[in-house]
Amino acid sequence: MKEYNPRVVFIGCGNLSTHLSKALMNEGGCSIVQLYSRTEQSAAALSARLGDVPYTNEITELFEADLYICALKDSVIEEVLEKADIIRGKRIVHTAGSVSAEMLSRFTDEYGVFYPLQSFSKNKEVDFKKIPFFIEASSQTFREDLVTLATHISDKSYLLDSEKRKQIHLAAVFVSNFVNHLYAVGEKMMVEAGVPFEALLPLIEEVAEKVHTMSPVLAQTGPAVRRDKNVLSMHEAMLEEHPDWLQLYKQLTQSIQNMK
Repeated sequence: MKEYNPRVVFIGCGNLSTHLSKALMNEGGCSIVQLYSRTEQSAAALSARLGDVPYTNEITELFEADLYICALKDSVIEEVLEKADIIRGKRIVHTAGSVSAEMLSRFTDEYGVFYPLQSFSKNKEVDFKKIPFFIEASSQTFREDLVTLATHISDKSYLLDSEKRKQIHLAAVFVSNFVNHLYAVGEKMMVEAGVPFEALLPLIEEVAEKVHTMSPVLAQTGPAVRRDKNVLSMHEAMLEEHPDWLQLYKQLTQSIQNMK
């Protein structure tokens, strides 16, 4: 496989950029030549983590680079890039799960997506070797280069068009964001019972471990899948003081029972 070690400018210094920039610099063989963030504090913090990489909070002051990685909130990508004249005609990717690659076509002919399927927090280290990358590009050459870049830091990369990637992102919302919200609900219930949340961790870990080796449909347990009406009725009565949780309980119960 040919090498691809571009000079990179990161546009955005949030959670994803914090980890991806470090991985590309340390394992990917890339030079991070500049960081951009709307807030100088965020850019300065990431710069310090990377060994004092140059940074700016002015989008009009971007450096020349081989690759611009845009890791911004979905809703502001176009607005920010519109002001960056230097990126026009250059290689640009975004890292969003639910934004089409075509959106970048107004800025350049060489555009793509470099999407790591993971939830990132700035102060929680991640192992990129285990994180799958979903890649899309406007040309075969650029696609091959992005696959090479992903291979430097990850053991898994997939070529996927924008529509299928949006579906992957939706699935990720269900298994990550929604599940974490259910953890938060469970935590509040445990607090009400005077029991620490950590008492639930062995159960959480057991369920997560099961789906490594079997379909989640087959791993499903509990009163909903057993259609245990007595327990379901008791739980619903207990949730009457929490109408939002009660509605959620009923909807999830119905969804479990409808799952094929």
